[in-house]
Amino acid sequence: MKKRFLTSMALAGAAAFALTACSSDGGDTGSSGDASGDTGGGGGGDTIVVGFAQTGSESGWRSANTESMKAAFSEENGFELVFNAADNDTAAQIAAVRGFISQGVDAIVIAPIVEDGWDDVLQEAKDAGIPVILEDRTVSAAADLYAAWIGLDFEAEGTKAGEWAAAEFGDTETKMVVLEGTTGSAPANDRATGFDAAIEGTMIEKIDSQTGDFTRDGGKSVMEGFIQNYGVDNIDLVYAHNDDMALGAIEAIEAAGATPGEDIKIISIDAVHDGMQALVDGKINYIVECNPLLGDLVAAAVTGVVNGDSVEAVQYVEDLAFDQAAAEAALPDRKY
Repeated sequence: MKKRFLTSMALAGAAAFALTACSSDGGDTGSSGDASGDTGGGGGGDTIVVGFAQTGSESGWRSANTESMKAAFSEENGFELVFNAADNDTAAQIAAVRGFISQGVDAIVIAPIVEDGWDDVLQEAKDAGIPVILEDRTVSAAADLYAAWIGLDFEAEGTKAGEWAAAEFGDTETKMVVLEGTTGSAPANDRATGFDAAIEGTMIEKIDSQTGDFTRDGGKSVMEGFIQNYGVDNIDLVYAHNDDMALGAIEAIEAAGATPGEDIKIISIDAVHDGMQALVDGKINYIVECNPLLGDLVAAAVTGVVNGDSVEAVQYVEDLAFDQAAAEAALPDRKY
């Protein structure tokens, strides 16, 4: 699979990818255009009306992603944004998309909560002549039901995290617990696949794995259960599918009288500000980035599709990875 990586201002992509795809404020459908970006809107001065179906507000990553989208789809850039966040309710998100179709928007952007169950509503959008762009997460529906997908390589993120774990702990008997993302979501599926492949053949043993739904409270609750079941002394490593769950795990570890980052090592994905600060403080040991600032790329793709231009079907954003020193250097200029 050939991949071309993107910066936040350059479109690129890969020629083929089996789409299957990180973790905003829940609320009612409404218009939004509250910030400025530098992506052009509709051609000839026409306003492009875009319906954006966000997952919810489950994490700091998601909030940063929402703000990036609102900035890019601003009135100043030639857009009218109709925004809906589904509070991680798949049925509510699909209903929101049907609402966008009924309103006759020019384009629809979806950050799908889960991969499956999108075939019917995507076909309805296609029948209505409304192009769909997938943002962040992907779906299992046929690729001809949407115009493009823009996001991150979740499996590669899991692989990076697993390779670090293998290098640090692979030669030592290590008992690991996993805080999974939302069940059925592409990032949860792919981050598990990449990590598991990277640690195969090492002495790292996964003793338990449960979903914390990408939330801080979920991560704390699941980690409390792990500690109750296994004891602090029998858990060496936590792999969290996002920073918010890792931060929740930190609270649970500290409440149990242990020291996160020392007694129990923590690997996470996202690299949002709070997670990076915890890494600098030594409470998290390694973070793989999942860049949430996708708004400019998505807006450019929407503009291209609406104007009839050729748009790459798959577009990736490059992810970095951070140890403590790298996080300390990056944090002062961090945008999320």
